[in-house]
Amino acid sequence: MHNTDTVTGPSFSLANRLGRVTWGLISFFFFRFSPTPLHGWRSFLLKLFGAKVGKGVHVYPKVKIWAPWNVVFADQCGIANGVNLYSQGKIYIGRRVVVSQGSYICAGTHDYTNPGFPLITKPIIIKDHAWVAAEAFVHPGVTINEGCVIGARSVVTKDMPAWMLCSGFPCKPIKERVAENERLKFLEL
Repeated sequence: MHNTDTVTGPSFSLANRLGRVTWGLISFFFFRFSPTPLHGWRSFLLKLFGAKVGKGVHVYPKVKIWAPWNVVFADQCGIANGVNLYSQGKIYIGRRVVVSQGSYICAGTHDYTNPGFPLITKPIIIKDHAWVAAEAFVHPGVTINEGCVIGARSVVTKDMPAWMLCSGFPCKPIKERVAENERLKFLEL
């Protein structure tokens, strides 16, 4: 963080802001309007801007990414159109994770108790085989554990357990995700 008083100045350095302007231009012209099947092209652009991108990653063209250099995409994850990765802090998206349309993954907030509203960033970790359903909101500092499903329009304010279906506002565990022997099928993929 560059400045602790967001009333008088920006939270990020000039280099960071210039990087985001450059990414914004490249993203607008070469990422956002790229044909849907060109996942490799978009992965290439993300790597150029410092993202760590695994094999078989599907990031769709209408995904918004604030700072690619703060994002890790593990193998075979899918990020749908309309997702916003507000990566002021680190965001890790695990292997075979799906983040559905309209979801907002927010790794930054502000300290409202301080008159300068300084920026606070906390990493978000979405572990392997998880699914964040449509229009969910994930708060800074949250870990969504392996195999967890977050229901549509849920608001995730704390860590969610592995292999559970979780939903609501605030999001909470509802029931186990898989039936007997199904977990082995996920782990073998």
